[in-house]
Amino acid sequence: LFRYLHQLKSAGFHVDELFQKCLFEEDEKEKVLSAIRIVQPNYQLPPPANPQTCKSSLLQDFYSKEKAVSYPKLDFTVQELQERFQQQLEMELGSTVTIESVESAKPLTPQAIKARKLLATLRSQWHSSLLQALQKSKHNMSSLKEVSGYDILYPYLCLLPDEEYVGIMMQILGALSPQGESLVVLARELGSKVYNRYITQRKLRSHQLEKVQEVYEGYIHLLAKDSQPDNYLPREYWEKLVTEAGFGPSLNLKGCNWPYMLVMRLGMHMLELLVQAVKVPRNILNPRLEPRLIPVLYHIYSFRSSWQVGLIKPHPIFSQLVSDAAETLLTFSSSAIPMLCPPVPWTSPNFGAYLLNDTRLMRFVDGVTQHQLLLDQCPLVNLHPVLDALNQLGNCAWKINQPVLDIIISIFNDKGNEKLDIPPPISEAPRPPSAPGNSSTWNKSLKHELLLCKKKTAEMHSLRMDALYKLSIANYVRDKVFWFPHNMDFRGRTYPCPPYFNHLGNDVTRAILLFAEGRPLGPKGLDWLKIHLINLTGLKKKEALQERLEYANEIMEEILDSADHPLTGRKWWMNTDEPWQALACCMEIAKASRSPDPAAYISHFPVHQDGSCNGLQHYAALGRDLIGAVSVNLMPCGVPQDVYSAVAQQVEEFRRKDAEQGVKVAQVLQGFVSRKVVKQTVMTVVYGVTRYGGRLQIEKRLREIDDFPEEYLWEASHYLVKQVFNGIKEMFSATRDIQNWLTESAKLIAQSGRTVEWVTPLGLPIVQPYYRSRSTVLNCGMQHLSVKNSSNSQKPDTVKQKNAFPPNFIHSLDSTHMMLTALHCLRQGLTFVSVHDCYWTHALTVDTMNQICRQQFVALHGEKILQDLSEFMLEKYCSPGRETRAPWQKKLMEQLSDVPKTGEFNLKKVMDSTYFFS
Repeated sequence: LFRYLHQLKSAGFHVDELFQKCLFEEDEKEKVLSAIRIVQPNYQLPPPANPQTCKSSLLQDFYSKEKAVSYPKLDFTVQELQERFQQQLEMELGSTVTIESVESAKPLTPQAIKARKLLATLRSQWHSSLLQALQKSKHNMSSLKEVSGYDILYPYLCLLPDEEYVGIMMQILGALSPQGESLVVLARELGSKVYNRYITQRKLRSHQLEKVQEVYEGYIHLLAKDSQPDNYLPREYWEKLVTEAGFGPSLNLKGCNWPYMLVMRLGMHMLELLVQAVKVPRNILNPRLEPRLIPVLYHIYSFRSSWQVGLIKPHPIFSQLVSDAAETLLTFSSSAIPMLCPPVPWTSPNFGAYLLNDTRLMRFVDGVTQHQLLLDQCPLVNLHPVLDALNQLGNCAWKINQPVLDIIISIFNDKGNEKLDIPPPISEAPRPPSAPGNSSTWNKSLKHELLLCKKKTAEMHSLRMDALYKLSIANYVRDKVFWFPHNMDFRGRTYPCPPYFNHLGNDVTRAILLFAEGRPLGPKGLDWLKIHLINLTGLKKKEALQERLEYANEIMEEILDSADHPLTGRKWWMNTDEPWQALACCMEIAKASRSPDPAAYISHFPVHQDGSCNGLQHYAALGRDLIGAVSVNLMPCGVPQDVYSAVAQQVEEFRRKDAEQGVKVAQVLQGFVSRKVVKQTVMTVVYGVTRYGGRLQIEKRLREIDDFPEEYLWEASHYLVKQVFNGIKEMFSATRDIQNWLTESAKLIAQSGRTVEWVTPLGLPIVQPYYRSRSTVLNCGMQHLSVKNSSNSQKPDTVKQKNAFPPNFIHSLDSTHMMLTALHCLRQGLTFVSVHDCYWTHALTVDTMNQICRQQFVALHGEKILQDLSEFMLEKYCSPGRETRAPWQKKLMEQLSDVPKTGEFNLKKVMDSTYFFS
């Protein structure tokens, strides 16, 4: 021990650093302390470091202790939150959750009863066969003298009880669609499930769970209504409790991430076992056939575009059995279900969200590790704003809008309705044409028709299952309050972690979600509900807010009829842009307007404020572009400006002049240039759409016009995309300059063999994950599997690095603005969530949220964003002394130093803009 301590000291370390910087499992910390005290009996643990405070100029007020307020309380007691914690813990310990499907209400047929019995018998046999096959493969691996190829998997097949591997394989078999699934996707899923289960076991063995339980018991005092208020943020309070807990394992243990190749090998091995061991008697549905055993799963090849891909496809006998059984139980991973208690706050890139399930702070592509390295190297204090914003979004409590859910389920179980976005069952799929017996005699059109039928059936199955999952999960939590923990992508855009059912979903999903917390409507709340309804219809986009409100009052009879008789009345709600959200809003307006005092009516309804072409808003603000700012509603205006109509008018002006000059395609396009034709291309220009992509978008819109001459589709779309780009260039000159500067900078960086990196104004480090795909071929028994290498050894994809930088940079600004808004809404006690650039709050607080949102937009763009980006990149990519600079560095230096000039637009005008949101 003397020698070790001396070695530590001579290497320049202090003994205190063992406790300040090391991560411990189980009781390692206590053991290290007792060892040190053998040779230094009076040694005392170093005092906990003072918490660091974020120094971002955008958040000085937010982190100021003088202005701190108590964290908003949930409508639960400490006891109730403790019970919810136990429910969530049981769910995560079980690793899977089996729930009733919403199709369960249908009566059982004799055919279904028979098929279910057959399946139960078969599954029992398959379970035994898989167990035997697994044990045999492990025995073969363990008896080999040399380790090579697959044998390296042996330790990974010993981490869990054999039964658990079999359970994972059976779960995958149960979820396989009749159309089959990509080999790569299935292998990744199987390998990942083993990894996640192992991580849970590791957390249990290291006693991490016990520590989480202890800290969470204290943490809920910050949230519960019957506890003392504390001037802490969730992250700060959790860190304080961890420090006070002292000994025991560290909570933010670094994940022992398995290499992507290993996960794939493990998954492929389990897939092979499934294909080899799971068999079914050929005559099970037709006794006249011979009773030999055939595989349930087949490995086949298919072509997607020009790529040959391996598929695992179930035998039609198995698919028929599953279809006949019409089973009503669905099994999900526990992380696919919303949380039943408030999420664990994010305190580092390696800890937060679920109690046990392993979650990444940043989602990234398989095999790419750069993001995690950047986050781990980043001083933790720099990540505080991002962590606090994610915690704020995750702490929003939700409940189900039960009347709307019941109507949706009734239509879902009654053959669906494509117009209302409720997918019909496969039984409604188009029947394939009856064809002569010998396939070699089929003509080309018959084959094409058959292919289209197959494609349509596959699409219908996919959409139907997606809706079934969403509705079944919603039905499962219909009487509960629940939470969506959040994480983010590499640009900082935030997402709820549960994948199927969340508020980022489609119109159907959003319509069945309500805030668990209710607030009175207040003096203007009912008006906001009515304006929100008209926004959802898409009818009055170009009208002032007052006119939208007046229109809602005019059609009050239709609104009330929709609320009272949704399926039997005049069905006004069905003909809107977002029918289900419109119906939910009609019902809320009906209840509020009929209450004795609408201002006192307690509403749980989320009102949305949708960004007004917000990518162009950011560009206009970056370039202080006056004309651009007017076009995207950054200036005060009597009615909302519609940038899409403005571009359409500009394009029409170009077309008219060309037609007068005798340009044939311009003459053909007379009467066809509309807002709808150009909208998608204008919207996506900001996000880096190329002329080729824009041409395809416009061609698609022109195809939708019945009387447009088909022979001019290519020429007309080619002409229009050019004019759209010209129109935007003329209207948004500063925007194009900035876009070109970003593109050219990224091109030079990528050509030098580096990836493009930057840091957002909130301190989040970002790296673009685009590399030239250099694959390694794995010999995986069934087929040679091409797997992308880890990005550490790859060269950047120059084209993607260049083209993606402008849109990714704007996305990162957009997410920064959203996070700033979320944090300042928290300080003012608002409920706030976002779907990227669409912000949600109670009707009572819409005006306050609008004000905060504008303030934070002005504050964000008040920073020297482009100048800071230029300085960061100069330091990162051009830092060596002048005499040692390579020619590319000199060129890059000139490019980065030449920051685009800005215009005359006064940012403060944004504060008075009425239509900042559309």
